[in-house]
Amino acid sequence: MNQTLTPAQRVALARNPQRPGTADFISALFTDFFELRGDRHFGEDPSILGGVALYHGQPVTVIGHRKGRTLEENLKFNFGMPSPEGYRKAQRLMEQADKFRRPVITFIDTPGAYPGLEAEARGQGEAIAKCLSILSALTVPVISVVTGEGGSGGALALGVGNSVLMLENAVYSVLSPEGFAAILWKDSSRSNEACDVMKLTAADLLELGVIDEIIPEPEGGAHTAPGAVFTAVDAAISRQLAPLLKLSGSALARQRYKKFRAMGTQAVRRDRG
Repeated sequence: MNQTLTPAQRVALARNPQRPGTADFISALFTDFFELRGDRHFGEDPSILGGVALYHGQPVTVIGHRKGRTLEENLKFNFGMPSPEGYRKAQRLMEQADKFRRPVITFIDTPGAYPGLEAEARGQGEAIAKCLSILSALTVPVISVVTGEGGSGGALALGVGNSVLMLENAVYSVLSPEGFAAILWKDSSRSNEACDVMKLTAADLLELGVIDEIIPEPEGGAHTAPGAVFTAVDAAISRQLAPLLKLSGSALARQRYKKFRAMGTQAVRRDRG
């Protein structure tokens, strides 16, 4: 893995519009994907892509954030920022997966949930909280892969996994570096400085126990050799999924609970000596 990149450089790579997205991973890693749309309450949000597929012959449910590469696509997918309808669609797919005993595999790549007035009016906070609640209680394996940006609760809504994986140049944080700098220093232009203190890189999060594995990327980022990235992600998911399939539903839920309760505790103990 490349140890020379700064956190700010990794943020830039995580945001690169040519980076493989959820649709690319679904096409490369799964077969017989059948997309499911709509939240059965208000409408369809294309910034969340989800459905049923086969993973090496195993029926699974796949859910992920979807960004665009062109301006037209970004407008269609709201720059990867889901509205409540997207998260409620995800809830529907999660509950369906539990009912039919399908493992859930999620792909995380969002700057955050859409913060607009209309999203808040339709229950954005409640929709994210419900995703967290449902994922926490699922009795099937859940594997989450942070592929690009993992921003705030909008990312965590798909991130409560038994195993959480992260591409080498992805980032995962409580908010964007620009937002962090604007809040802490009242100056969003200090975002590069914020990157240095936010502990948002894969190496930082592995040390804190937030993620379980770093998936290496080719030099220059995932977009330079997507085939190699697909192979590496496939191997990591297979490696993490195999032992989870052997656990009972109650054991999976307990493991997930204990995992998130323990996050950061080892690093805290080291800091205290």
